[in-house]
Formats: sequence, C-alpha cells, structure tokens
Amino acid sequence: MVCFSSYILADTFFIANALGSNGLAALNFSIPIFSLLQGFGLMIGIGGATKYTILKSKGEDHEANSIFTLSLIAGFFIAVFFVAIGVFFTTPLAKMLGADADTLPLAAPYIQTVLYFSPFFMLSSILTAFIRNDDNPKLAMSAMVTGSLSNIVLDYIFLFPLSMGMFGAALATGLSLVLGVCVLSLHFWKKKNKFGLYKCKIQIWKIMDFSLLGSSALISELSFAIVLIAFNLVILKIEGNIGVAAYGIVANIAFVALLIFTGVAQGIQPLISKGYGTSDNVLVEQILKYAIALVLLLAFAIYGILNLYSTVIVAAFNSEADTTLALLAANGIRVHFIGLIFAGVNIVAAAFFSAIANAKTALIIATLRSGVLIIPAVIILSTILKMDGVWISFVLTELIVSVLSIIFFIKNSIYIEQLN
Repeated sequence: MVCFSSYILADTFFIANALGSNGLAALNFSIPIFSLLQGFGLMIGIGGATKYTILKSKGEDHEANSIFTLSLIAGFFIAVFFVAIGVFFTTPLAKMLGADADTLPLAAPYIQTVLYFSPFFMLSSILTAFIRNDDNPKLAMSAMVTGSLSNIVLDYIFLFPLSMGMFGAALATGLSLVLGVCVLSLHFWKKKNKFGLYKCKIQIWKIMDFSLLGSSALISELSFAIVLIAFNLVILKIEGNIGVAAYGIVANIAFVALLIFTGVAQGIQPLISKGYGTSDNVLVEQILKYAIALVLLLAFAIYGILNLYSTVIVAAFNSEADTTLALLAANGIRVHFIGLIFAGVNIVAAAFFSAIANAKTALIIATLRSGVLIIPAVIILSTILKMDGVWISFVLTELIVSVLSIIFFIKNSIYIEQLN
C-alpha cells in the first residue's frame, strides 16, 4: 500500500513542479475519481477474497472457486461503466468536482485518461486480493513495487523531457497498472494458483453477498473522495485555488498514511477470515491486538516526522515558493494529521468486522467516517474558524468514530470473551 500510494504522491510531486499551483489544484479535483476506482476494485477484490477464504477454510472448494470467476465478471461490468463515463461525460464530471476555467483544461484530460484504464484498476485490485489470500503475498507486493517504481520513472519522462502535462501523468499511472497486472499474472503462469476461472452461472445474489463483505473498503475510499470534494468546495470559498492547492499537499500526504493503515487492514484480512472460518478465536484475538498496536505506533511516528519536517515537505511541492501556500499547508499538516491516531483504529476496525463476515458493523464504521459526520463538521467549523476549522473537522470526525469502534469491539459476540 505504501507503493500504491506513490501513484498519487508521484503525480503530486511532478505535477507541482511541472505545472505549479494550478496543476496541483487540478490534480486535487481529479483524485476523487482515482479513489472511486480503487474503492470499487477493493470492494470486489477484498469481498471476493474474504468469501473465498472462508469457504476454503470450511472445505467448500467448488463454491469457493466460483467466487473468483464472479469477481472478475463484476469487475468487468464496473470497468465498462467507468470507461463509458470517460468517453461521454469527462468535462461535466470535472466541473462537478470543482474545476474552473483555470483548472478545467488540466483536470479533464487527467480524469479521462484514468477512466480509460478502469479495467486495469479492477483487475489489479481483484488479483492482488486473491493472490494474497492464495498464500502468495510476496508476489502481490512485488507487483505493487513494480507498478510504483515504473510510475515514478514514467511520470518524470512524460512530464519533463516529453512535456505531456496532465495527460502524461495519468498515462504513467495507467501504464504502471498494466505492468503490475503482468507481474500478478505470473501466479498463473507458474501454476501456483489454487483458484482459477470456472464455468458458473452469473448469480447476482452471490456477487452482492461478497460485495457486501468488501463494502467497508469501498466506503473508506468513497469517504476520502467525498471528503476531498467537500473540502475543495469549502476551501475554494475561503482561499481560492491556492487554498485548494495547499489542501492538495496535505490530502495527498494523508492519502499515503491512510493507505499504510489500509495495508495493515488488508494484511490481517486473510488471517482473521481463516481464524473465523476455523473457529480459532485465539488467532483472531492476537491478530486484532497486533493490528491496533501497529497502527497506533505508525500514527504517532508519522505525525512526529511530518510535524518535525513540515516546512521541508511543503517546499518540495511548492515550486513557485508561494508564501500563502506554504503557510496554509504547513499549518494543515500540524493540525490535520492528529486525526491519524484515530483513523488507523477505525480502518482496522472496519476491516476486522468485514473479515469476520459482520458486514453491517463494518459498513456503519466506514459510513460514519465518510460524509455522514465530516461534511457537517467541515461546513460548521470552517464557518467559525475558517481554514483551522477545515483541518480540525477531520480530527473530530475520526475521534468520534474511534469511540464508536471501541464500543463495537466490546459488544461484539465473536471476541467479547477475549477482550474481557
């Protein structure tokens, strides 16, 4: 997930230095599409892989094997939908996300190109989840590393020597996903797979069933997209495109941190699902405790590093040396990232309940982190405290949800004995 986050972070760095604050603002208007594609891919991939692992653990091999085929079918139709949006609705979509006369010529080609690569977003997420659950996490990580490194190299080539602008940045992302999928395909070529394509009926209820298990991952990604859109629109009224650019720096660095937590959450899923499927409550308890301890440790470490080097970090994305941009972004890092301490717990909580097939609780946690709480918070607090209110709204939302997550942990019948 650290490698995956470099797709956005590399685009942010190279676009900021090649196209300045307007390019950075345009990217920030475009990122919700990236999150949306990632969210649907994770919903199908994690949901399908979770169902596959639980069924395999119970010895229901035939039923488990059909899940992979249904996952690919679902991913295909979702990808077709997004490609169609890219063909017919790119400009209206860019305007809806907040792009204006200055940023629309930059945002539209980025959004359109990313949407054209929708099939590879879906395929990458689905294959990664299933291959990781098929006892080959090293290959899944190798694919991510290959994709992220190639994205960095291609970003530099397309944006500087070739001067391809926002289209080049999006093309680099898409081609890197293609390379990652090629690496993942080695799992089949080397015949290490215990799953594969099986002839089966397209049963919508089965797709909905495992999609529900992955819905918390979708909602988590949607929450980032929804928050990004809401924050962009609020900040536009307060500080204009410079404010959006400053938020772009903060949000994209936060995206890296949140994906690190997502990596922990995805890492525990196969182990938790296996423990749940075999009624091994000791394993379930241990993995949960380790995951929460790890995300808390990571959150404090990330906050300490960012707070210490906030000026240097902001300068790396501020090629025009804009004073207002620097001050807004540095202050945002100091305040906004306090929320990471609580966000890590919430992401692990949603993944945990999903892994034990408690989709309802996972969905509640993920939904509360999205627009349900944070949008009213940012509107109210920004009216009173301006930009400080924008940064504080994230912290307050994650704090409230983390309290509820702890309550859900305590009340859940699966592991209440272990916690007591």
